Amino acid sequence: WVFNAMAIQTYKTTEIETKIRAAGFVPLDVLLVGATGVGKSSTLNALFGSEIAKVGTGADPETQLVESYRLNDVIRFWDSAGLGDGKEADKRHIKNLTDILCKTYKHSDGTWGFIDLVVVVVDGSLRDLGTTFNLLENVILKTIQPERVIVLINQCDIAMKGHYWDRVNHVPKHELKDFLNEKVRSVKRRLKESTDLDVRNIVYYSATERYGLSKVMDTIIHAIPQTKRALK
Repeated sequence: WVFNAMAIQTYKTTEIETKIRAAGFVPLDVLLVGATGVGKSSTLNALFGSEIAKVGTGADPETQLVESYRLNDVIRFWDSAGLGDGKEADKRHIKNLTDILCKTYKHSDGTWGFIDLVVVVVDGSLRDLGTTFNLLENVILKTIQPERVIVLINQCDIAMKGHYWDRVNHVPKHELKDFLNEKVRSVKRRLKESTDLDVRNIVYYSATERYGLSKVMDTIIHAIPQTKRALK
């Protein structure tokens, strides 16, 4: 289903606000992470319906620092540089990620972690998940609880080299759906084997084709924590 950007910005906002207010924080701060080229910035642009985040098309990543974008009154997204651009660049990016994940805020009832959820974006057209595993093991899961981590598979339109994508209706054909469902099962297994991360729900989508964005939002809403984030 191709989702309208304005609809995304107003999508289940009452439900989201009810959940996060019950947990004791507003807004919900969501950090997007992943390897270079998986489409984190494209995902934000699709959700916002405009080019708010620069998309890298060359060798150098556009997102060097962690930047924030407020979708509405209840959700704020944080975009980050991708890993996989070389040892020195990755060191800088990992430091930036660690800094934002370790960032805290003080409230009358204590000190809490600033980032509430981490969304790990995976490229649906690739088999190599080594960078993603490394990112999870050495950065993400060392600073935030596993239940606050979501995995999403982007670029499903170019999986299977773009075959079986319906370019008229902007949806996957039956053969591609079967492939993507197997991809979901495979990613779940490999994440469990490599990082011991037991991901409950992985969805696939295409930011550039604006397909599956409601599934992305539903996954985020489902994962909204019931409490503020205690520091690890």
